[in-house]
Amino acid sequence: MNPSPLLQVGEITKSFGGLLVVDGASLTVEPGHITGLIGPNGAGKTTLFNLISGFEPPDGGTVVFDGKDITTLPPHRRAVLGIARTFQIVQPFAGLSVRENIAVGAYLRKPHRLDALAEADAVAHWTGLTDVLDAPASGLTVSARKRLELARALATGPRLLLLDEVLAGLNPSEVRDILPVMRALPGQGISILMVEHVMQAVMSLCDYVYVLAEGRMIAAGTPADVTRDPLVIEAYLGRGAASRIVGGMVARD
Repeated sequence: MNPSPLLQVGEITKSFGGLLVVDGASLTVEPGHITGLIGPNGAGKTTLFNLISGFEPPDGGTVVFDGKDITTLPPHRRAVLGIARTFQIVQPFAGLSVRENIAVGAYLRKPHRLDALAEADAVAHWTGLTDVLDAPASGLTVSARKRLELARALATGPRLLLLDEVLAGLNPSEVRDILPVMRALPGQGISILMVEHVMQAVMSLCDYVYVLAEGRMIAAGTPADVTRDPLVIEAYLGRGAASRIVGGMVARD
């Protein structure tokens, strides 16, 4: 018997000033899986993340987490239930050390300082930040800041982790270094929904992928399936691109 989905987003809609940004989008995240959300710039992916995590209220639709309707819950209540997220623009607490930054997340479930700091040390080891635990967060490289953003979210003890372009700005070797960390998370009881443009990571990590374009879901399936979908190719490369690519593939066959 298959377990129930951990996250179900149903026909969710959001407009800003008359501009429809998310248009009846639906998706499901199964427990123990890494699910991808891809699409061209401006597709509405981050807005959809904001709706799932509670940072924006939807105009319509539902968000159900572990069988509970959380559509109207504020972000801190969703965090307590086990939803954590990262942000595209990484903004650590510059006046704090790396350890103290991670501990900010740990305080959600570890209210005593020593317990939170111990959790921060454990998460830092897991995410490759042990060597910079005492360093000021303001002096970190882009790669280390991305790891810190991930570590702070993990320190909250999530069951569902929303990763918003956590690999953006990393060079290929840095991407290769962090992929094993992300791949290990489902084994720790953490399911992932990730927005990502690094297709190497999507193909390597994701069990299932949704494609958002102009606020609407236009495709869903395995990474291999969606990257061959003419609608997806057109959304990324422009009108007419899909037919040219498919035509070229047929000609080669």
